[in-house]
Amino acid sequence: FKMLSKMYGTLKSGAPLKRGYTLPRAQMENADVARIINSTEVQSVLRPKMEPPKKAPMKKNPLKSSEAMEKLNPYAPVKKALERKRREKGSAEQKEMEAKVKARKAASKEYNKKQKRGPDTFYKTLMKAFEAKAKEGAKKQEAEAEDE
Repeated sequence: FKMLSKMYGTLKSGAPLKRGYTLPRAQMENADVARIINSTEVQSVLRPKMEPPKKAPMKKNPLKSSEAMEKLNPYAPVKKALERKRREKGSAEQKEMEAKVKARKAASKEYNKKQKRGPDTFYKTLMKAFEAKAKEGAKKQEAEAEDE
């Protein structure tokens, strides 16, 4: 042990054989950490314990959950019941819906007859405008040719 003391030194004195070497010291003299942390001196300096943030509840899909849809749109259950009645065969709502569909299709056919066929279609009126300009350009060229 004497040789070790000469080589590494003691806690009080440095090592005579190794220049600048000192034995490592323990960081804490009192290792009773629980007593130190719970002491009034340490507790008075610490901040109060923070509560974890509250998690937001999972949002429900209103297209899948009828309760969530009702919160967003109070008329949704009434509309759903009306749609169910419209799908029932022979109900007054179903006949009313069929009448509306027939009227819409008839109006569409009438519009298509008037606007998409014959001389008044969009494309044909567009081309007539270009033909008129082309004729005007041709007349101007003929007039210029006659003047020369």
